[in-house]
Amino acid sequence: MTYDPIPSVDALMALLADCADVWDTPDRSGDPVDILDHGLQVAAVLAERHPDDEELQVAGLVHDIGHHLVPGDEAGHGSHAATAVEGLLGTRVARLVALHIPAKRYLAAADPHLALSPESARTLGCQGGPMTPREAAVFEADPEFSGAIALRRADDAGKVVGLRVAALESWRPVVHRVAAG
Repeated sequence: MTYDPIPSVDALMALLADCADVWDTPDRSGDPVDILDHGLQVAAVLAERHPDDEELQVAGLVHDIGHHLVPGDEAGHGSHAATAVEGLLGTRVARLVALHIPAKRYLAAADPHLALSPESARTLGCQGGPMTPREAAVFEADPEFSGAIALRRADDAGKVVGLRVAALESWRPVVHRVAAG
């Protein structure tokens, strides 16, 4: 691990701003939007679908910062992001962030209609592939199962080039509320 926990909302907002023009793959061959745009789109989807769950929305905003913290670690980016935000945003947000990869593995096994982006389909293998029935049963019993699935579905929806969503600064009050939580 080559990063420190994020100490403040200002530091988190600066890190998110730094994710503009940073991509999920160092060679930019991955998803078609940068990490900032992707996080903003995922947060917007979650705000629309789950307007009363600001922790889930903020988890969507920050879920892929691990790509920036440790470039090229596709399998570990969720845990890197979770570790970085836990002290600031709390255990639930960190847990949801960490679970976004297991949620993809779960849906790859459980949802025959799942449509992953080409990059998500490519990285599924290095992230463990579809869950086994035993892994899926354990995951379904997790208290954050529903939130993790909601985050993952928003993750899949938040990769639209040119989609207009609220600017990063509009999320500052929400991030402050979650951090104060």
